[in-house]
Amino acid sequence: MDPVRFPDDLIIPDASGTLLLVVLDGVGGLPHPDTGLTELETARIPNLDGLAARSSLGMLLPVAPGVTPGSGPGHLALFGYDPTTNLIGRGVLSALGVGFELRPGDAAVRLNLASLDGEGRILDRRAGRPSDQEARQVVERLQAGLEAVPIGSGEVELSLIHEKEHRMVLIFRGEGLEAEISDTDPQQTGVRPLEARALRPGSRPTAELFAGFEARVREILANEERINGVLARGFARYDGFPSLKDRFGLSGVAIARYPMYRGVARLVGMEAERRPGSDEESLEALEASFGEVDFHFLHFKAPDALGEDGDFGGKVRSLEEIDRLVPRLVALDPDVLIVTGDHSTPSTLGAHSWHHVPLLLHSKWARPTGKAFREDVCRSGDLGSVRSCDLMSLALAHAGRLAKFGA
Repeated sequence: MDPVRFPDDLIIPDASGTLLLVVLDGVGGLPHPDTGLTELETARIPNLDGLAARSSLGMLLPVAPGVTPGSGPGHLALFGYDPTTNLIGRGVLSALGVGFELRPGDAAVRLNLASLDGEGRILDRRAGRPSDQEARQVVERLQAGLEAVPIGSGEVELSLIHEKEHRMVLIFRGEGLEAEISDTDPQQTGVRPLEARALRPGSRPTAELFAGFEARVREILANEERINGVLARGFARYDGFPSLKDRFGLSGVAIARYPMYRGVARLVGMEAERRPGSDEESLEALEASFGEVDFHFLHFKAPDALGEDGDFGGKVRSLEEIDRLVPRLVALDPDVLIVTGDHSTPSTLGAHSWHHVPLLLHSKWARPTGKAFREDVCRSGDLGSVRSCDLMSLALAHAGRLAKFGA
């Protein structure tokens, strides 16, 4: 079933209900073998539990049964876009996330700085996670090399921008670019990077430009032991995108520490200029600007990062740290407050998964059915199982922004 299409007469113009979407990235988990409890069921989160007792609860299906979402599709779904029909590559999201003003027809790819051995095999896919300062210096060296001797005929402009830690983004600007190209990151060590293969004939020129770029990187970083290669994921072309304002009549702002999440927010027309350095700074930015727009998106990364590291205890502690901030979120008094995740990242799996995600929706129209924010309670909540791309229609209804459908 497709998500609600929101005909013009369903959206109430000039409605004033405010929405706050709080994303605990990767919040869903799996039971620990020793306790039978997930990270969320283990954590001491009295503030979230108290909010849950006054809220509607349920579980979100991020994409489709058995489908493990990436962060981009997971967030697009939360914003009301079916990720199976709105396909956006990671490169475009990264470019938007670093503030690059993409034009229709630009292409982009996200890159990892990596460590390669003397035979070209991958030693570390993230080059030891360099600091922002160290990685930025490497990116500046590479960009200077591109400017000194342009790759190819020079008709396509290549821009390389640091994103965060080991991540950077490469943007191609020129005429007739296509970007249906395979990744070079095999997502394992001990093997060589894969070849960037054009998946359609029209993408061959872009793939050839990238091959030239890879060669230039190896040349510039030849004497480096740790940071001496790149791995590519998410080649994509940008062709514009319908905004939250166009679809739902919402103005929006995003507050996220990591560029990729600012990128997906900018893709759908949110303002995303704030670049907080900590969760505390994120909350302060939200408090300072709350009420200036209709829709606020606040992102917390730690649960996902620690889940991917396989750190069960660390993920539990990250949820407890976030819980301490919840009273300040409630004090903002949004008409609708949603707490959920873009996907599950079980520590026992050490990766994103296809499992449902716990959902909390608070408004004066909620029907409380449980006493805690945890998977076992949310599974029996009054919202039942909801597709992520249908969450926006629930939020708009609770905010008084949807009219009656039909006579």
